[in-house]
Amino acid sequence: MALFVISDIALAAAEKASPLVIVADTRILTGWQAWFANLYNESHLYFTLLTVAIIPIVGVLLGLIADLVMSRIGIDLKSRELAEH
Repeated sequence: MALFVISDIALAAAEKASPLVIVADTRILTGWQAWFANLYNESHLYFTLLTVAIIPIVGVLLGLIADLVMSRIGIDLKSRELAEH
């Protein structure tokens, strides 16, 4: 607790900084990249919700593609016996 008080006292002596605004630079982007960057700039909530929805979908698609590739090259993980007993 004392550490927080000491740091607060040290920060109180400094000049207050202006609020920092973080935005994506969309000047060179086109298409879906520009749309996604504009979504980030306009609404962090919608950007977060879309990102949370997209990540599991992409993970499942990558898993299905990896399973397809492994089955094509002869690796069968469906009938694998677990070594951990």
